[in-house]
Amino acid sequence: MAEATQADGEGQRTRWSPAGGPVRVAAVALMVVALSCAAWTGFSWYGAAHDDTLDYAATRDEVRAAGEQAVQNLNTLDHRKLESGLDSWEQSTTGELRGQLKKGREEFEKQIREAKTVTSARILSSAVAELDERAGRAGMLIAVRTTVKAPDEKPATKQTRMRGELTRTGEGWKLSALEQVPVGYTAAEPDESD
Repeated sequence: MAEATQADGEGQRTRWSPAGGPVRVAAVALMVVALSCAAWTGFSWYGAAHDDTLDYAATRDEVRAAGEQAVQNLNTLDHRKLESGLDSWEQSTTGELRGQLKKGREEFEKQIREAKTVTSARILSSAVAELDERAGRAGMLIAVRTTVKAPDEKPATKQTRMRGELTRTGEGWKLSALEQVPVGYTAAEPDESD
């Protein structure tokens, strides 16, 4: 601290003042602001790292990826690689859906061998519509483009919207139900009186 003197009418009086004056005050203020920012950043980081919504988002992304892959698998089949294609169908499904695929496999295999078709699919878009982590169930909406090629015919392409139900298994999320969603109008029809 520096000492400053001031004369008044009765003599000299000594007064103490902080060294550095306004520079020191500004430095202390900046240090307080910096410490506050560091504390806030640390608190925010800790809160984000321990937030349940991050786990939920990761599960939702996992469900979406599994659902997309399963729907693509179920809409892809090459008569030249029929066994591995149908195995992929079964590996992508669980429950009643898997049971239906196994039950009809022999007849379906016969039909595909006779038709000699090659079917490929491409996922256009998807969304997880519902997710119950505790129950291990999820619902998805998926838009898929399917192309079917048969010998001596022009390839046929079709776009469909599907609704899939997924169930968590010991091997991850798998399709337990899949159905086509009817395409309807989403906008109101124009009023002809206008």
